[in-house]
Amino acid sequence: MLAQHFKIMKALSLIPLALVLCLTSLSAADKPPVPQGVKNVGVEEFDKLRAEKNAVVLDVRTEKEFKEGHIPGAVNLDVNAPDFAKKVAALDKDKMYLVHCAGGRRSLKACGVMKETEFKKLVNLEEGFASWTKAGKPVEKK
Repeated sequence: MLAQHFKIMKALSLIPLALVLCLTSLSAADKPPVPQGVKNVGVEEFDKLRAEKNAVVLDVRTEKEFKEGHIPGAVNLDVNAPDFAKKVAALDKDKMYLVHCAGGRRSLKACGVMKETEFKKLVNLEEGFASWTKAGKPVEKK
């Protein structure tokens, strides 16, 4: 009987470890992977790249989010809009697109769609617009 009690206690002691492992794998799976050929950068590099002649800042958040504040000069195309792929296909594929959303998930989705339609120069803002504002970078409102 005592041996059974110890087996039960040992099994119960493993539950917290199992929970931690499950939660860690869920949070990692929650964010899509960076598509091959897409450069994932932080705020400072993203800001430097904005100055390049052929760079286009592409904000893939909703129109409402965009109007509340966006990176100066950004173009807004909502990645979750039904016509996103059609609108993206009409863009100049030779330009460099600096893609961002609010936190980094939707922009990775957008980069994946763009990569499938043969865009060559895609840069993703790693932590999205939240990191931009946190760094005190300029914001424009429309």
